[in-house]
Amino acid sequence: MKNVAIIGAGESGLGAALLAKQMGYGVFVTDLGQIQEERKAELIKTEIEFEEGRHSEERVLDADLIVKSPGIPYSTPLIRKAVDKGLAVIDELELAHHVSNGKIIAITGTNGKTTTTLLIYHLLKSAGLNVGLAGNVGHSWSGQLLQGDKDWWVIETSSFQIDGMQTFHPHIAILTNVTPDHLDRYDGQLKKYMKSKFRLFINQKANDFALFYKEDMISKSGIEEAKIRAKKHFISLNAENNPSAFLQGDELVTKVNQEEIRIPTKALPIAGKHNVINALFAMTAARIAGLSQTQIEAGLQSFKNAPHRLEKVAEIEGVSYINDSKGTNVEATAYALESYNQGVIWIAGGVDKGNDYTPLVPLVSARVKALICLGKDNVKLQKAFAGVIGEIRETQNIKEAIIWSRQMAQKGDVVLLSPACASFDLFKNYEDRGDQFRAGVLDLKMKISA
Repeated sequence: MKNVAIIGAGESGLGAALLAKQMGYGVFVTDLGQIQEERKAELIKTEIEFEEGRHSEERVLDADLIVKSPGIPYSTPLIRKAVDKGLAVIDELELAHHVSNGKIIAITGTNGKTTTTLLIYHLLKSAGLNVGLAGNVGHSWSGQLLQGDKDWWVIETSSFQIDGMQTFHPHIAILTNVTPDHLDRYDGQLKKYMKSKFRLFINQKANDFALFYKEDMISKSGIEEAKIRAKKHFISLNAENNPSAFLQGDELVTKVNQEEIRIPTKALPIAGKHNVINALFAMTAARIAGLSQTQIEAGLQSFKNAPHRLEKVAEIEGVSYINDSKGTNVEATAYALESYNQGVIWIAGGVDKGNDYTPLVPLVSARVKALICLGKDNVKLQKAFAGVIGEIRETQNIKEAIIWSRQMAQKGDVVLLSPACASFDLFKNYEDRGDQFRAGVLDLKMKISA
């Protein structure tokens, strides 16, 4: 019997352990932290050996295969030793790929991948296809395969997950864009990060499909270097150079297999230029999967986006409060600011990831009337926009930020939480930050209504 070591007992690790056991492997799970009680109970029930609070190096290196959590870098000493020994170190998605016979639609990119993933899944599911959702959203792919396979799998893939792939083969692979992010995992080099993203396409064949955003210059340079065998489709905000999907006036247009379909933008329930791009990606993937115009239009109209992505929390005294806590980098915040014309009270800040705020200056100058810096270290943010914004304040309290926002805003204005930074200085994660913002806004609304 071959042995597999699972490093990390989160959801993907548990799913991988259970699937590997079903595949006939001897399984050992190791986690440096404490394993959640319900996961521990599942391991005990299925007679899978595990340890917590340490990694038994000798035991791990004695395995035939290692499946690691995507959060563990390849630079970790234990992983480096395993690679040096010639052991295969893979991601949970790679393991699951060996079991599933379903067609894969895989989505990656710095921004937009979650919305695009959820939208594609919704379009296919609402059209009646036998489809599953996995990867960075939804539940562990391995865990779901224990209950049975699907005809289609829509999978959000991060660069960390792609790094652990060897034979993973998407029928449709989508790269929404590439902007500087997570560079700490790639020696601070954008080129290494970009190469990681493009590994998603390496196992595709001539009858597969690769979708890109035409206006993204970094993606363009990667396409020129990569040897992509799949049929390339380009998404654009204009019709120049004959893209496969584009925005024309107030219509979303796709051309797949010489057949053109047009859907009015009013069918799209999510705001912002970036969501037009996400919708064009989703429509193109849905057309390749065989959906009709009627099915796509109906699916678009019934779609609800995930929380923390330009989520309208409430309108109070004629002022809209928007939760875009998932906007953790400059590019995402630029998309958010582009969605509103003027009168923005902008709440930003947190853990700076080496941000260059220069691209935001024209947008901020035209649309932002006040900036509230929410974070422990706001010097860089204040410096970037001093002289650009009339009023800049700082706080470490999200409730205070909401109170100030109400004082500054006038009817017709927008209070926008779009931090352009990570959340770990004051919050557990971006969800916690967004949840606290939502709760504070709803509390304000209740007090005013009382």
